[in-house]
Amino acid sequence: MLKHLIWISALLAISKVHAEKNVIVITLDGVRWQEVFKGADATLMNNKDFVQDIDKTTAQYWDENLTVRREKLMPFFWQYVAKQGVMLGNRENGSYMSIANNWHFSYPGYSEIFTGIVDDSINSNKKIQNPNQTYLEWLNAKAKYQHKVALFGGWDVFPYIINSERSGVYVNAGFMPETQVTTPEITLLNQLQTEIPSPWHNVRLDSFTYRFAKAYLLDKQPKTMVISFGETDDFAHDGHYDQYLDAAKRSDAFIADLWQTLQNHPHYKDNTVLIVTTDHGRGSHASDWLHHASKTAVQGYMKDLKNFENGIEGSEHIWLVALGLDGVSAGEKTTKVELKQKQIAATVLTLLGEDPAQFNPNMGSVINEMLMQDK
Repeated sequence: MLKHLIWISALLAISKVHAEKNVIVITLDGVRWQEVFKGADATLMNNKDFVQDIDKTTAQYWDENLTVRREKLMPFFWQYVAKQGVMLGNRENGSYMSIANNWHFSYPGYSEIFTGIVDDSINSNKKIQNPNQTYLEWLNAKAKYQHKVALFGGWDVFPYIINSERSGVYVNAGFMPETQVTTPEITLLNQLQTEIPSPWHNVRLDSFTYRFAKAYLLDKQPKTMVISFGETDDFAHDGHYDQYLDAAKRSDAFIADLWQTLQNHPHYKDNTVLIVTTDHGRGSHASDWLHHASKTAVQGYMKDLKNFENGIEGSEHIWLVALGLDGVSAGEKTTKVELKQKQIAATVLTLLGEDPAQFNPNMGSVINEMLMQDK
């Protein structure tokens, strides 16, 4: 009983401290915790099957010193976020976070992030309307959030994950033109998106996603939004480790620009939390880093991974970083328990000043280790 009362008190304290924040969630599809916390992987970077110009890539991303190496890949993360924000998921430093769903790929991962629950019937990446309500949909039904909730993503399945037809949440994903902001810049970007080919049929280049999202942010001033970058996962699936690293570094630069934009905007300055995470991990070796799937997924659905009958070990491991939290000391945090992806939704709602239990009493609890460690 005492533990229960302590937990309730802690949750109330979080709500008071973090009430009425704006919250932006950014996802970097399929980025491994290894690159986030350790920089470029020498084994993969020196493999000619994965890197076109090893000397060039080594000069860009390698250093024997871990601190220097990871700053080369993600300078904003390590020169700013590590000093001003919170970082979770470095498994070599006693920080553990993983997905809870039983599949270890994108649709189930994003559904888990946005619904706060695990629905094992979400078992493919097919364009099927999500039967579960996301926190975006729940918020969008509230008067104070009308036209203040949005998602921008590179992958064309996001309208189905968010069930934009039912939810009414504004989603711009895949190769959709931006229609809510009408400026000369957006008109040009819409045209360029039709003229500059993407390497993939269902994922656009991240630059378009970010520029559309930034324009929407400045014009509509949403209370909460999601920006999802997809290049990292697709370059990894294609076996291009050098381009996977390049995409991760571009994402870091987009995040840096976004944070600067927020801090220079009177509506968002010192009143916004930025959460960055991923939908899934991937393999840890040259033989499997391209892939991600659970044992159940391989045996049931992913026949092309039949050589990995036990699934891809490590594809369940994820990470999370956050900026803008009040009263929490900065830096890497250890975890007393394995944090779960399904806890993100409750964390977002709590930061917004909402009660997660009103959204769904069965969802994952708040990531209290992140928010309350210093209380």
